[in-house]
Amino acid sequence: MKLTFIGAAHEVTGSCHYLEAAGKNILVDCGMEQGVRSYESAQLPIEAALVDYVLLTHAHVDHSGMLPALYAEGFRGQVLATAATADLCSVMLRDCAHIQMQEAEWKARKAKRSAGIEHYEPAYTMEDADGIIKRLVPCHYNQVIELCEGIKIRFTDVGHLLGSASIEVWMSEDGNEKKIVFSGDLGNIDQPLIKDPMMTEEADYVVMESTYGDRVHSEERPDYVGDLTKILQETFDAGGNVVIPSFAVGRTQEMLYFLRQIKAEKRIKGHPDFPVYVDSPLAVEATEIFQRNVEECFDEDAMDLIHHGINPIRFPGLRLTITSDESRAINFDETPKVIISASGMCEAGRIRHHLKHNLWRPECTILFVGYQANGTLGRLLVEGTDEVKLFGETIDVHADIRSLIGISGHADKRGLLAWVEGFRKKPDKIFVVHGESTVCESFAACLENEYKIDAYAPYSGTRFDLLTGEAEYVAAPKPLMKKKSRVAADVFARLMAAGQRLIAVIRRNEGGTNKDLAKFADQVNSLCDKWDK
Repeated sequence: MKLTFIGAAHEVTGSCHYLEAAGKNILVDCGMEQGVRSYESAQLPIEAALVDYVLLTHAHVDHSGMLPALYAEGFRGQVLATAATADLCSVMLRDCAHIQMQEAEWKARKAKRSAGIEHYEPAYTMEDADGIIKRLVPCHYNQVIELCEGIKIRFTDVGHLLGSASIEVWMSEDGNEKKIVFSGDLGNIDQPLIKDPMMTEEADYVVMESTYGDRVHSEERPDYVGDLTKILQETFDAGGNVVIPSFAVGRTQEMLYFLRQIKAEKRIKGHPDFPVYVDSPLAVEATEIFQRNVEECFDEDAMDLIHHGINPIRFPGLRLTITSDESRAINFDETPKVIISASGMCEAGRIRHHLKHNLWRPECTILFVGYQANGTLGRLLVEGTDEVKLFGETIDVHADIRSLIGISGHADKRGLLAWVEGFRKKPDKIFVVHGESTVCESFAACLENEYKIDAYAPYSGTRFDLLTGEAEYVAAPKPLMKKKSRVAADVFARLMAAGQRLIAVIRRNEGGTNKDLAKFADQVNSLCDKWDK
């Protein structure tokens, strides 16, 4: 039983952990790295084709976004997740692939115009996304699942996102038993729509996120509806738009929940029929998925509205835009409005067009409602930059830049510690991950000093033996080197990945009948004869 830390070690994005147990190779999350990073992430110590299972905590791309790349590299195992996470991934991963292919197409056009620029390949394709989506296995909360001989798992609701979960893993090898819990991203309490985090009672080891492990959101619960009402009223009275960069999954639906209440209570004076645009095809699809998972995932308040015949995220004046023409038309309408668009950190998608049309207007408000990773355009705006560059054009920032303080899908330090206190017996060790470097260290120190729990913040590449409780290899921080651009050579890498998958398939056929193995060998040799030059 061994655990190797790959991604989100002393960093917030790119979550990925590699678990070896009962003769199986398991990944917990396979996330995309976003924003500016400080450290190099270790490579998987095995080929993708040798991974048997992926256990997915939730659908956000920093936890799921590299699954199609894993498929492209030869993975053909199962991806287990809650039913809602599987539904969300079916649209989110296709959206990621679409963005990858668009970026590659744009860079290819740029390469044609500029001498010396090499051809780019997308990190993965739509076929890769479709392939991994077919590997998704939906699971129910609180159900113990026998993954294979020697390994059982269970998903527990942690209230971060529709379908989000911590994952309990029971392992048995040669008469030795251990249990490890992966927290996933722990949710904030009293969020709209979804339930509060559930506790886990016991574990030998815990791998725990620490995104907000150094801060408290607020001593008192913020008045989100009141604060949002004030921003809307002031902006509409000035004749401007409220532009909300929002994550398409989770935060967009929460904002719709608040806006429905504002409209129902007629809080905006003089603008009772203000339009609300959700300008993101992904957000529109995600909203439909939210409505398909109400019974298992919605909290009591949301269910009470539903039982009274009220849709908690639909209301008069809500306009869902799908096509590019519909999106462009929004900025030619002079009516004061709310525009909710992805991405939440302003790194890609339609939000960048809305920023181009609204950032220079002093009567408008850009309202941030989620975490902004270091190095992202959203972070620059929140920190007060005077100008930004969008689509090759410099835009002066005159709009009012605001943040809805306290609204967060992540537990703060108090919430994280409350989850730790939910264990009836102290775990043998807590590994602290998924936080900026100083936060990982400070939260681990807090657990050590104030709670007398053995805690450690590993760097990427660190490997632990879970039977002995000792580190086999302690990685040092490896500063991020500038990576070479993705070029056409990556097509050859796909061929190499296919070869690794072939080796994996051959190994899995060990013990087969002589007749079948001989037939398999003949087929492989025939393929080699065709391509051996």
